[in-house]
Amino acid sequence: MAPDPGPGEVHPRVTVVVPTLAADETLSDCLESLDNQTFSDFEVIVVDNSGRRAVTPRGRVRVIANDRNVGFGAAVNQAFRDSRAPFLAVLNDDATAHPHWLEALLAAIEPRPDVGMCAPQIGLAGDGRLDSAGMLLCLDGSSKQRGHLESPDSYARPQEALLPSGCAAFYRREMLEEIGLFDESFFLYCEDTDLGLRARWAAWECLYVPDAVVEHRYSHSAGKASALKAYYVERNRLFLVVKNFPMPDLLLAPFYSLARYFWHAVLAMQGRGKAAEFQRAGNPGSRLALYVLRANLELVRRFPALWKQRRLRKQRLTTKQFRRLIRRFSISPRQVAAL
Repeated sequence: MAPDPGPGEVHPRVTVVVPTLAADETLSDCLESLDNQTFSDFEVIVVDNSGRRAVTPRGRVRVIANDRNVGFGAAVNQAFRDSRAPFLAVLNDDATAHPHWLEALLAAIEPRPDVGMCAPQIGLAGDGRLDSAGMLLCLDGSSKQRGHLESPDSYARPQEALLPSGCAAFYRREMLEEIGLFDESFFLYCEDTDLGLRARWAAWECLYVPDAVVEHRYSHSAGKASALKAYYVERNRLFLVVKNFPMPDLLLAPFYSLARYFWHAVLAMQGRGKAAEFQRAGNPGSRLALYVLRANLELVRRFPALWKQRRLRKQRLTTKQFRRLIRRFSISPRQVAAL
């Protein structure tokens, strides 16, 4: 994936990838937090999707500048292919890492060759509550942050997680070389869940590391309940269902979707939940139905390619084992609509 090393060339232990679209002051804060890490054997690759070539290399920071926004997954993949580090960290440009972030992640993953990915503790910046302690999965394909808006004390010990949030994640190169990189067709949202589920099918473990702390300005780039986010989340959760769900759950997914739509409507009438937040942002509620229709039409168009990816998936777990796993880390349609 990366170019062959030259004679005597030494590679860093970790490559930290920071995709950026805004390339604003939040990126500066992010990079400053990486300058303050207690672990030093790492490089930073900023992938500039702004199209403005707004980021300049400095110190350990290298830059890949794109002429347009190629999407989150494609940006991370570019950096991974340009790296030879055995571990890859991904960090949003609107997140800042505490000084022990990388040190804690490496200490957790290095003694565990079965662990292919780690989820750090992601807090809401200036809030004191959690953004995520790993991710949860609804059986319609929607994924949500585990522990969102809860106290960090509720997730104070290392433990298994389903998969990490792409806001701040840590991956083993060996795992990524086996299962493949982010699916670039997702463009934005849910690509972290898709990658994580593919890894779990291949029997790689995920560990939650509470001592690796990141603070996140939630949805700084695309907005908390923007039209852009509404469409891509709806479309991409359909993509990952087809690619990753066992056949019994694939057939059940539409019924869970209907339950989620029902709870969106009920909560919106009460002024609560994501649908109400979408309307408060100035979007008509009827537009959500159009996004659902558009997402399903796109699923039909892409179905043959998605089914081919499903058949090529690396699989070590049995269907029974995988179904048991996703139910251990499940979230209800009502909870998805409310968060």
